[in-house]
Amino acid sequence: MSAADARRALAAIAGPGLPDTGALEDLLGRHEPSEVAEILETADRVRHQYMGDGVLLRGIVEFSSFCANTCFYCGLHGGNGALERYRMNGAEILEAVDHVARQGIRTVVLQSGEDALIDTDWLAGLVRQIRGRHDMAVTLSVGERPREDFARWREAGADRYLLKIESSDPDLYASLHERRALESRLRCVRDLFDLGYQVGSGVMVGVPGQTGRHLAQDIRYFAQNDFDMIGIGPFIPHPQTRLAGRTPGTVEMTLKTVALTRICTRTAHLPATTALGSMGKDYRADGLKAGANVLMPNFTPVRYKKLYEIYPGKRCISEPAGACAFCMEGMVAGIGRSIDYSRGDSLKGRFSMSRPPRAPALP
Repeated sequence: MSAADARRALAAIAGPGLPDTGALEDLLGRHEPSEVAEILETADRVRHQYMGDGVLLRGIVEFSSFCANTCFYCGLHGGNGALERYRMNGAEILEAVDHVARQGIRTVVLQSGEDALIDTDWLAGLVRQIRGRHDMAVTLSVGERPREDFARWREAGADRYLLKIESSDPDLYASLHERRALESRLRCVRDLFDLGYQVGSGVMVGVPGQTGRHLAQDIRYFAQNDFDMIGIGPFIPHPQTRLAGRTPGTVEMTLKTVALTRICTRTAHLPATTALGSMGKDYRADGLKAGANVLMPNFTPVRYKKLYEIYPGKRCISEPAGACAFCMEGMVAGIGRSIDYSRGDSLKGRFSMSRPPRAPALP
């Protein structure tokens, strides 16, 4: 195999219409350095063409580590009795958001476990306060909720919602969760699209049982449903989960998945995830060179940050809130790009791509 072979396979997925699952699986299975380089460089060119060279910043505030779910990969799962739990109050959250705004960042991401005690009206009121204080986009990531909750938060001013699909394959999804079905996730995604949110999805790369075929189907799913944001990071096993001790996902497969997602979705916002920065060394710059265009500095207060342990070895948990935003400027400059301090709203519809109906379905 050669770089020329990879170029031909890439041409098969880059045209109009949905990408072919077999072609994606073939590309994901290529490991020759010249072929991998061709995949990543093609994605970087597509990113430059459709997204420009700016790198957006999204300030994360992880405001609750409580979770009712028992996902087999996540350290926050409800059965983890070794984890010290916390919930930030409204004043603490607003202080963290103010810190995000002082850094010039115009998107805040309010993230938590699937905490059943997050009151719908309380969070709606918090969103209103943020929108009243700052000219910034508000992204929520609090898991599956009734449509009525999503509607209340949208009316309050929430712009975006992140809800990773984890896998578009129902059987693989079921193997990673206790008493949870993919259809419940899909119902939430349909509601979010219907309510007018900018919607984010994503997967982990390398979870037990996942194949190249699964990832190819995931990429096709992202392209079919035209998500505004897609987060892709490596699986990192947590010692207090059922998947403790399993082999983590690889950097190479994660970067190829990011790259092929960029090629197939063109204008979706793709972060170089914190998980990619926590794999022995920081690979987020590599993620940016593989098609990503977003970084997510953490503004959770330091006394809570180390407790939000989805996976072990998370980067920068002892640094003051927001300190990594300064480091990111150097990281971005080092690859010849610059920070974009705009809101970074969805670019979907800006180009001549055919945008499908916003009603997600599996490919």
